[in-house]
Amino acid sequence: MNIDLIRVGTIYIPVKEVEAATDWYVEKLGAAVSYMDNMKAILNFADLSFFLVHSPPSESANFLDINGEDRFSITFEVDGLAALYELYADFGRKKIKVGEIEDRGHAGKNFIFQDLDGNKFDVWSELSPKYKERHTINNV
Repeated sequence: MNIDLIRVGTIYIPVKEVEAATDWYVEKLGAAVSYMDNMKAILNFADLSFFLVHSPPSESANFLDINGEDRFSITFEVDGLAALYELYADFGRKKIKVGEIEDRGHAGKNFIFQDLDGNKFDVWSELSPKYKERHTINNV
């Protein structure tokens, strides 16, 4: 019997201070808190659960690629270029550390942002066609 992985349920993110990080995710990204203690917080946003886990200051969700470039491990999607530019402006107003909007040679555009602890995340302007189909989002 073939069993397929169906979805990502939870993503774990290392943070230095659980309460401060939780406040940041709630204020900046609109996350909803479903649980918090001094070791972890469970947040819900972007159709996923995120565990913020109290970790040493040297830990992050970033990694180095073969060229030694610091990389992100998560890409969030928005529905189109207008949404990407609007989110980028909103992040600027909220004083979230963001990189430049980039054309990486594939469909759409991207930018990188960082949380309070320097964890990097990517945002892409192209919402997955399968996600749109499942959630009956019209192609505009």
